[in-house]
Parts: sequence; C-alpha cells; structure tokens
Amino acid sequence: MNPYVIMTDTTADLPESYIQEHQLAILSLSYTIEGNTYDRENPLDVREFYAKMRAGSMPTTSQVNPEQAKEAFKACLDQGNDVLYIAFSSGLSGTCGSGMVAAEEIRESGEYPDRKLIVIDSLSASLGEGLLVHKAVQLKEAGKSMEEVADWVEKNKLHLCHNFTVDDLFHLHRGGRVSKATAVLGTMINIKPVLHVDDEGHLIAIGKVRGRKKSLAALVDRMADQIKGYEDQNSEVFISHGDCQEDAEYVQKLVQERFGVDKFIINHVGPTIGAHSGPGTVALFFMGNPR
Repeated sequence: MNPYVIMTDTTADLPESYIQEHQLAILSLSYTIEGNTYDRENPLDVREFYAKMRAGSMPTTSQVNPEQAKEAFKACLDQGNDVLYIAFSSGLSGTCGSGMVAAEEIRESGEYPDRKLIVIDSLSASLGEGLLVHKAVQLKEAGKSMEEVADWVEKNKLHLCHNFTVDDLFHLHRGGRVSKATAVLGTMINIKPVLHVDDEGHLIAIGKVRGRKKSLAALVDRMADQIKGYEDQNSEVFISHGDCQEDAEYVQKLVQERFGVDKFIINHVGPTIGAHSGPGTVALFFMGNPR
C-alpha cells in the first residue's frame, strides 16, 4: 500500500493541534478585512476577527485557485505520497473545483506516473467538513488504503449532518440567504433561524424560533430525529461557534444529557465561513440519517 496524505482546507475548522497530531496537509483560503489580507500562514487571531466584525467591519473571502491547489498537491507528491483531498463544499466555494482542475492537470502532465491523487467534494463545511476528515483519519490510522478511505467518504458524506443557527440575520442577508425585510423584522421580534447544509452542499433555512436558547435547543431536537440508527457512529460530536464559547458549551451539555456522548471537539468557525455567518453562529455536526 502506497503512503498517502489526507489533505483538507482551512474551512474544516479543525484545531491546529489536531492538524499537527495527524499530519494533515491544509489548503488555505484567504480573507480580507479592513484592507488587510490573511491566511493560514499570515493569520489574524480569530477573536480579533470577530471583534472587528462586531465593530462593523465587513470581511471578504477568496477561494483557492488551481495554481495554489497544484502547488499544494505537488508538495505532497514530491515527498513520495499519494494524496486524498477532502474539499470544502462545492455548493459554497469554487475551491473544490480548483482542486479538481489541478488534479487533472497533474495527471495529464505525466509527471507523477506512480502517484495517485483523489479529490472528493465533501459537500460539507466548518467542523462538518472537519468531522468527515476525522472519520477518514481514523480509517487511515486503522490501516485502510487511500481507495478504501475515499470509498467510505463518498458513501457516507451525505450522512454528515449540519445543523446551525446564527445570532445576527443581517450577515445572512449580506450573503443573500434572507431578504432585508426578513432580517429587519426578525431582529425586531428576536427570531432566530435554524439552518442546515443540504445534499448539494448549500446553506438552507429549515425553520425559525423565537429566542436564542430555543434556537440552540432546536439544533439538538433536530439531532434527535436524525441520529436514529446512527447512535453507534456518534461516539464523538463536533461543535463550532462564532466566538460564543458559552453557547457552544450549552449545546454540548444538551447533547451529553440527551445522548450520552462524552467526546467533543469544539472550535471557532474560522474567518472564511465566519465572514458570512457572523459572530454568534453555533453549529452542531454528527452522523445521521440523510440530510
């Protein structure tokens, strides 16, 4: 079995300690705020990023282009590794498409005849993408081949459930997810949306509740419906947040109480996704019935 590297994106929102421990390769999406551009090599502290957003700064983001993807792939291939790239949802970014273009160009070049390169559209985001990568890492570390891991990811990626809520509807309005009238009225009467990522990897509103605590509980209520039959695949649950650790820990407590899960990864929604979801986002990720 050839040695291989699992690659993913900064949008997987995995902790740096996890990335280092499991020797993941990372493609970095960039973002610009207050005239300065940042990426994984030149980061802005995530709390400072959200503080700037709360003060009114509006960031913009950039996808990975084919040349950047090709450079990252070749760095791994040059070391004698095959590459399994689990990419940010094509429904949210062109990064996956760039990876596919880069992979095809490398294959056509014939430069690495003995190496393999697989690109998978995760149709996932934030720690949903991260949880899918985690499952792949577990299989790799259990001795599975790259092809076996890729096959599992393709067959199971639509069982990777994403449920989330936001605290500020105006960020969803900026991204075209809700109308300005909905944002204004919802804010006035304290309406909080419940959203998920659908089978095409798009962010879709699926409900609304009044009040923050109810919106957080709604994430767990929805999990109760989706987790049936998948309880044994959820020894670990991932939660990401837009600089609202206490709310993430509240969701963790609800999940622990209802389902007995005792292993979690909780981390910030990174700036690339946070630029669109805003401060106060809370997202819950687990394996379950089709989205």
